[in-house]
Amino acid sequence: MRIILHGAVSVRWASPLCRRALPVVPPPSSCPGRHLVVRRSSCRPGRHCVGGNSDRTEESVVVVMGATGTGKSKLAVELAIEFAGEVVNSDKIQVYRGLDVATNKMPVDERRGVAHHLLGELDPEEGELAPAAYRELAAGAIAGIADRGLLPVVTGGSNSFIHAALAGSFDPRRSPFEAAWGKRTGREAALRYRCCFLWVNVDGAELEEQLDQRVGEMVAGGMVEELGRYLVEEAAAEKGESRHPGLSKAIGVAEFREYFRGKSQGTVAAYEAAVEAIKANTRRLAKEQVRKMERLRWMGWPLQKLDATAAVAARLVGSVAESEAAWERDVAGPGVAAVEHFLNTTPSYTHLQFESSLSLIWLLNEH
Repeated sequence: MRIILHGAVSVRWASPLCRRALPVVPPPSSCPGRHLVVRRSSCRPGRHCVGGNSDRTEESVVVVMGATGTGKSKLAVELAIEFAGEVVNSDKIQVYRGLDVATNKMPVDERRGVAHHLLGELDPEEGELAPAAYRELAAGAIAGIADRGLLPVVTGGSNSFIHAALAGSFDPRRSPFEAAWGKRTGREAALRYRCCFLWVNVDGAELEEQLDQRVGEMVAGGMVEELGRYLVEEAAAEKGESRHPGLSKAIGVAEFREYFRGKSQGTVAAYEAAVEAIKANTRRLAKEQVRKMERLRWMGWPLQKLDATAAVAARLVGSVAESEAAWERDVAGPGVAAVEHFLNTTPSYTHLQFESSLSLIWLLNEH
């Protein structure tokens, strides 16, 4: 894998919010009241402007987190449009080409013209991308976006990748999500960038129902046929099941092997068992993602929750207008306000708490 390190810059917000409609992605210059002031640093070629560099500069990064199925990708796109940004994918399965339906990659039309980085870009036959390698790829993507005067928006469900990309100090031999991590020391809260964390959350019962419904939508969207083609190619490949060590971990691949290649091949029972297994494993994944986000909070990362429960509940009963209103009220509106506040605030302390109606706590490095 070849990793290209881009030139690096520091980004800060210069002017008040200039709200505009979301459907179109205008160039940054189309809204004179909103633009990024790009202050070039003294970073040498091949270095990123991250915390700990001798020039004491770093990029400002918005991070949209959440369990699968909560709408974090939608919010990331809306924020990128609203604040002239680009998205950096942090899902460890979606980084690979292939299985677009099974891995639930955001369709191109739903990206609404926003550039996405590290989304379906890697060849799955090159091996599994480790968190340490993702750290460097993400740093290059973030620096490249900031270098063009745009706002990096990181989003994805792999919290191990998010931690690797953003932690001020990263040891690939240790995971903060394992019990062996030990006691909290305070050093875990240090970040590589100046970050605004938004956690799109949905209550358990509504989220489980949403995930089951989404699996049905994926089946209707061609997931089974896509998996069938993939598993036929896998059977014919010299390396077999080990040909794609990363992509093959996508939920759906293992679950449908019995239906397409096992002793129960083609039976209704095998089909129904595979679909139910996908639903159960997706629900299990969501719970694990929430556990890891709670762990990051415990470490001192300032994750601000945005409650999308009402929006999801309305969508489940078919009330589209009510769902959209709840999304704007509970998620998009507060998310835009949080990012605006973050970008318009001049950091002056290593750890600074803002007392406001949003109860935001930012970890900000002194400039």
